[in-house]
Amino acid sequence: MKKFAALVAVLALVAFAAPAFAANPFMDVPMNHWAYDAVSQLASRGVVSGYPDGAFKGEWKATRYEMASVVARALAYVDMNKASKQDLELLKKLVVEFKDELDALGVKVDELDSRVAVLEAGVGGWHIYGQMRFDAQFQSGTATSLYGTTDADWDMNRYRLFMVKQINDTTKFVIRIGDDGDTQELAWERYYVEIMMGWDVTAKIGHWDFDWQGDDGLYTDNDAWFTDRDLYGFYMVKPFAMGEFAAYVTRGDADGLAVETYEYGARVKFNFNENFWLSLNGIFQAADVANRDFNVWWAAAGVNFTPGIALKGAYYAEDIDANGTTPSAWQAIIDVSQDALGFTSVWLEYAAFDATFVTLTAAPWDNYGAYTGTAIGATYDSVWFVKLQQVWNDKWTTFERYLNGNKRAAGVDDLTDWTLGIVYQYNPAVAFELVYDSYEGHATVADDDMIRLRTTVNF
Repeated sequence: MKKFAALVAVLALVAFAAPAFAANPFMDVPMNHWAYDAVSQLASRGVVSGYPDGAFKGEWKATRYEMASVVARALAYVDMNKASKQDLELLKKLVVEFKDELDALGVKVDELDSRVAVLEAGVGGWHIYGQMRFDAQFQSGTATSLYGTTDADWDMNRYRLFMVKQINDTTKFVIRIGDDGDTQELAWERYYVEIMMGWDVTAKIGHWDFDWQGDDGLYTDNDAWFTDRDLYGFYMVKPFAMGEFAAYVTRGDADGLAVETYEYGARVKFNFNENFWLSLNGIFQAADVANRDFNVWWAAAGVNFTPGIALKGAYYAEDIDANGTTPSAWQAIIDVSQDALGFTSVWLEYAAFDATFVTLTAAPWDNYGAYTGTAIGATYDSVWFVKLQQVWNDKWTTFERYLNGNKRAAGVDDLTDWTLGIVYQYNPAVAFELVYDSYEGHATVADDDMIRLRTTVNF
């Protein structure tokens, strides 16, 4: 039998709330029946309410019809902030026991699945989980490089603690505290409320994250160009038959600009079938200073030739008031899963940029060493990125990466970055990653290479 829920039951109960349990054709429930004690326990703990005399003490003999009415009220008025898992188990048993009578009352238990799924996930207060990453890193020289300024750098790369409180079946509160490894100071990175509104609209209010390029699969282990950011404001998403619509409005310090500004974004994605999708996206910044509006639009699409082979890409256009330019860029990606090839997965990406094209994130391919910066078009006219990954079993994974940035200036060495890595999943919570990375031809720092052992703990 499916799990039960409560909210839908309220309307069905109205017709049964007034009479003090009138005569009915159902047989009596024996006074020693466990249901009396179950309902009494729930009422005494304040989990359920709404009985004719304000409380249920098990002092009267009820028919099955009357007891089903009590159970229906329990479903309708259950207090999730007070309910424990044991309380929910009691409610489940009561629903199973009086299913036929609940059906006769018009309470369709099978239609109440979603709310109690939320109930069960949300009981017990806060849901807490997190991640810690510690790096022991060694590089070849002591001069300033992309890896640091010393020959060895041992530090906490990341620690994050997530806390989620399911307030009720339509509202939850989300917090993330942590540090990205730069400041080594505790920070409140996200805090927002997520509300299920009418017409299937979900809203986020507060300091939230969004990642439209990640949702479209336009990057792998690096970073998005414009999304994958935390913003302050209002965010909403509305699904429809073929996809979804999303929009947001924020006000705060814009990326790369130390002034207060409004930022707006909108997106619509169409899933025409299981093999073809298309999305249209836009981000607009309107700063409170002259000549600093920034707008970017992009269209992204993907085709799945087989379940394991996909071609996807995007075209970007910008309008930058600061320099009066309208640059563009595009990227194309071939994404092949290991299931398709048998021995490795393949990610092959090519991107090309106009000279004044900029990104809102500083390092789209910097997961290990390479760092291109936000003014990517001023330095590179194109980038090749390749990643191969081999999952040998549930313990061992290997991967190889290659990045090539074709310098825009003539006679300057191109940027190249190589990465070789092996991951050992010690247990479901702990993983060790050993990596060798080497780069040459960066615009501002000397060539260097490094070896890094990363310990990741998820809890």
